[in-house]
Amino acid sequence: MRDLSFFRVVVAALVSVCLVGLAPAARAAHAYAQFGDIKYPAGFTHFDYVNPAAPKGGEIRMVPPTRPTNFDKFNPFTLRGTAPYGIGSLLVESLLTGNSEEPTTAYGLLADDVTVAPDRLSATFRINEKARFHNGAPVLAADVLHSFTQLTSKLAAPQYRTIYAEVKGVTVVSERVVRFDFLTPNPELPLVVGGMPVFSRDWGRTGGVAKPFDKIVSEVPIGSGPYRIANPAMGRDITYVRDPAYWGIDLPTRKGHFNFDRITFKIYLDETSRFEGLKAGEYDFMREFISRNWARQYTGRQFTSGELAKRAFENRNPGDFQGYVFNLRKPKFQDVRVRQAIGLAMDFEWMNRQLFYGIYKRVNGYFPNSEFHAEGLPKPDELALLEPLKTQLKPEVFGPVPVAPSTAPPGSLRDNLRQAKALLKEAGWTYRDGALRNAQGEAFTIEFLNDQPSLVRIVGPFQKALEKLGITMTYRVVDFSLSKQKMDAFDFELTTLRLPGSTSPGGELLEIFGSKAASTPGSSNVWGIADPAVDALLQKVVSAKTRPELATAMRALDRVLTHGFYSVPQYYGDAFLIGYRPGRFVLPSTIPPYYDAGTWAMSTWWASSTNK
Repeated sequence: MRDLSFFRVVVAALVSVCLVGLAPAARAAHAYAQFGDIKYPAGFTHFDYVNPAAPKGGEIRMVPPTRPTNFDKFNPFTLRGTAPYGIGSLLVESLLTGNSEEPTTAYGLLADDVTVAPDRLSATFRINEKARFHNGAPVLAADVLHSFTQLTSKLAAPQYRTIYAEVKGVTVVSERVVRFDFLTPNPELPLVVGGMPVFSRDWGRTGGVAKPFDKIVSEVPIGSGPYRIANPAMGRDITYVRDPAYWGIDLPTRKGHFNFDRITFKIYLDETSRFEGLKAGEYDFMREFISRNWARQYTGRQFTSGELAKRAFENRNPGDFQGYVFNLRKPKFQDVRVRQAIGLAMDFEWMNRQLFYGIYKRVNGYFPNSEFHAEGLPKPDELALLEPLKTQLKPEVFGPVPVAPSTAPPGSLRDNLRQAKALLKEAGWTYRDGALRNAQGEAFTIEFLNDQPSLVRIVGPFQKALEKLGITMTYRVVDFSLSKQKMDAFDFELTTLRLPGSTSPGGELLEIFGSKAASTPGSSNVWGIADPAVDALLQKVVSAKTRPELATAMRALDRVLTHGFYSVPQYYGDAFLIGYRPGRFVLPSTIPPYYDAGTWAMSTWWASSTNK
């Protein structure tokens, strides 16, 4: 399954930051809020959801939520290869950092002051004079400029060029003051650049000679974060050790955070060995994504005794999008009627009842369970954005937004397949000679690409329903590395994608849905969506000046994307399903409203007296 959670984690650092930049004049501030007020005033001591007195020590051992089979580089910012999970967030820091309470607010990290110009065409950051890289060198404005230059070069992963496309330039004002100039007065841009990863100019430099950025592979990033790598060797498992000399330990944005002396991520090659590893005490914390496992495996003596715990952690996060996604670069998927017909073959109600133990909800649209989800007819505020695009949109966009097909009575899979057959016929595909064929006699086949053998049982019913339409779907399972290579090259027909929900969507959506990204190898626009109307709405999203404007633009975008039938919507859960060892940890008394379970655990939990 293509999982954009890592991309969204990276982008969350880039977009979970902002200021009351709507003020008529520039002013210096300890924080930036894109919309509304800043909760914590200057001089605050810590975030409310952490324990500022949490003791340091102990270890947490986890499995990453992604599915790598190994890692073969330490540079997380280039396209080729796989970097170890956590390296970008534990070793490298940014000028500002967000929190788990305010979706569009960030506070000083490397920077202790941010100033936004009255015309919003620039943001200036003053770097904390205490900030130090792991090699002992101070963090300076020149390092910020260097990081921006490397990330926006063609040697870095392409998503960074998309994210920073509206940055006109970066100027070193003085040793510790750096200014970002913007092409447009977009209130999100100070947020985006404030979350940019900052690394040392010395990274990849030997004897005064710097390696090309994409050739920095085995060298560990020289960052300023709270952890270092214990044993920098390529392989499967990775352990980070807390830096006792970490410069930012007493910052209000770091107080009560990163309490473990060691954080280890262990990689298992299959689900069985991974769960057996939890029971055997090889690690302490994992997030379960498979409902059958959650219902059937998390039982027995260890759970009864309390040695292991099974807990669904609730949250107020928007729902994840997950679905089968079509590669629109393939001619057979370019007719919207074909895509809609294939979607009618998925029987979610049967799957949820028979396979998922009733714990999932059906995905509708691309931003489920959020204020960004489009419903019913477009309201006047949406129409104000859609009407100027009328010549580029289908008339149906101005009607009710499509909802995922249902087989709940009085509906049925038989009725849905009947509708699908009619749509396929309209598109020029008819059943003859034992298969669904086009006018040229070519049979309709689909190759489903995935790196999870366990999905066979989930894909099977969909596969059988497609057979009734005359479509043959084959299931190709490859390992994570090959899957990544093929997805980066857009060498697939159909796959599954998970896009974690966001409370503060913005510039990262250009990388996911924008036309430019559709033709950029390695981008997150897996579908290949290249629609000028989508591009126009994306610009409305990134230029929104108020939260209501953002929500309206997002609903209009959701409406247009949903009418494109670019995906077959699957399902999502509204809680984090976690298995862990409760005796080894103490949890904060307050669970924040917006959080990622793994990040929250490794950054705010602390070791119990038995975990030393």
